[in-house]
Amino acid sequence: MADELTILVGTMTGNAELCAEEIEEVLGEDGITCEIVLMDDLDHTVLDSSRLYLVCTSTYGQGDVPDNAMDFYEDLKAKKPDLAGLRYGVISLGDRTYAQTFTFGGKKFDEVFAELGAERMGEVFTHDASSGSLAEEDAAEWARGWAAEHIKTAEAA
Repeated sequence: MADELTILVGTMTGNAELCAEEIEEVLGEDGITCEIVLMDDLDHTVLDSSRLYLVCTSTYGQGDVPDNAMDFYEDLKAKKPDLAGLRYGVISLGDRTYAQTFTFGGKKFDEVFAELGAERMGEVFTHDASSGSLAEEDAAEWARGWAAEHIKTAEAA
């Protein structure tokens, strides 16, 4: 049975959502079905250990998660659900000109998921907005390799 991939999107300006849409398209070409879910109005009850999650988030302000992801993040911190068995990956967007808080949005989600017992699959992908490359292209390229390693397609199952 193929894994289900849910891309959880935290964004202020839409860049993380563009990344998620590009990932959905690229992985779709590989036969992997993705569901994009904006983090608006989510709480911990949305998480299901039978699914694989990819957190795709920007960093905002002084190293914060985006406004649309703040309630979800705070719910995880406050309720402390048991996420044992949940598998996830992280795409963290930031701007290296803000070196003190570079990609902290994704780092915060990575930390809270790990604290709650979830297992990260692979390394965290970070993108630097000041690098001159497009986040959505770089994220999709990374996600293709990540998915090949961590998602069982129907043919491989």
